[in-house]
Amino acid sequence: MDNASFVARDLAVLWHPCTQMQDHEWLPLVPIRRGAGVWLEDFDGRRYLDAISSWWVNLFGHANARISAAVAAQAARLEHVIFGGFSHEPALLLAERLVALTPPTLRRCFLADNGSSAVEVAIKMSYHYWRNVGVAGKSRLINLSGAYHGETLGALGAGDVGLYRDPYAELLRAPITAPSPDAYDRQPGESAADVAARRLADMQALLERHAHEVCAVIVEPLVQCAGGMRMHHPSYLTGLRALCDRYQVHLIADEIAVGFGRTGTLFACEQAGIAPDFLCLSKGLTGGYLPLAAVLTTDAVYDAFYGDYASQRAFLHSHSYSGNPLGCAAALATLGIFADEPVLLRNRALAAAMARETAPLADHPHVAEVRQTGMILAIELTQDKTTRAPYPWQQRRGLRVYQHALAEGVLLRPLGNVVYFMPPYVIDEDEIALLARVAAAGIDAATA
Repeated sequence: MDNASFVARDLAVLWHPCTQMQDHEWLPLVPIRRGAGVWLEDFDGRRYLDAISSWWVNLFGHANARISAAVAAQAARLEHVIFGGFSHEPALLLAERLVALTPPTLRRCFLADNGSSAVEVAIKMSYHYWRNVGVAGKSRLINLSGAYHGETLGALGAGDVGLYRDPYAELLRAPITAPSPDAYDRQPGESAADVAARRLADMQALLERHAHEVCAVIVEPLVQCAGGMRMHHPSYLTGLRALCDRYQVHLIADEIAVGFGRTGTLFACEQAGIAPDFLCLSKGLTGGYLPLAAVLTTDAVYDAFYGDYASQRAFLHSHSYSGNPLGCAAALATLGIFADEPVLLRNRALAAAMARETAPLADHPHVAEVRQTGMILAIELTQDKTTRAPYPWQQRRGLRVYQHALAEGVLLRPLGNVVYFMPPYVIDEDEIALLARVAAAGIDAATA
């Protein structure tokens, strides 16, 4: 089969996510038949460097031998079993491993299906906790401007990206939105830490007015990914933890995209020295193999649900594939790579290469900023470098970068006017240099 025949059959029956399907009348759909390492190959034999880890999930390359073997071995033993009233070894081992890797206050692990589900679990647990301990009225969330936490209604309701949220606004309960500590918004003379301090004052003002009705504050630590790779100083998280303690609200850390080494540490919260009340994990948890999520929480939260049947305190949230053994096996293999190899040390060298290769773009007349946190690097395109005036979204400048890169054998998928790299950790420095060259040429073409 070649690309053309595959695409004709695909477009006859499939509806792809996050896609205006009419675009495919002129924008080619790319069918992939195999992957190896950082490379994907289509049905015509063309290869593409996966610079975005296939929506940020892939850590150690496509068709990774260790993870593939673990999934195959598990499939031969047990593919799935109901997780209510039953259990299995991969889930137990995974929960033990995650509890050991996360802050010591996070002692309980709840397994779900995907990132949106993890966020919903955390929100429901937080609200239900306050109800169970007899504190009435704490039913609202505080989020950050530009936040993204998933696409199911509960998770969407916790977000603040209008592109995703606005069409469903009537179905959602509005959160209380605090200004993001995004360092891009710094005023003349301000540092990223100064922005964090200013935004902590804004958060404190909101909590003073609303803590009585708020169950939790939800944040994406260090990087707000889908909102445009917005980055903030770790001191914001340190201060936020103190505020949540002072005003008696939970802190939910959505590390679905930024966990497992993306920010330079295994978990982003480590850089602030804090432990959230709920830690949401997914995406890289299985190395990009299978949908799985975990929510880590405290004994205090767990104990609030513990009681006899008549108490009706149980947490009844469930999914048919909760604790799926195949996903757990993939996750254990992924964590095994972290344990056995110097992944974070290697990533520091790769992150330095990304910074070095993209440094010339800081002087580009249509680049407002090149920013980086660990293995996430973002390039902000601007209509005017002095005023940082953005290009109108209708011009789809990022799409022009995407098209140019695809023609050059690189998969970049900009977020509006933000071109970003979030590659698998098995990329090498020559491949990073290729990414930077292609991105620079694509930016030239898109802003000409």
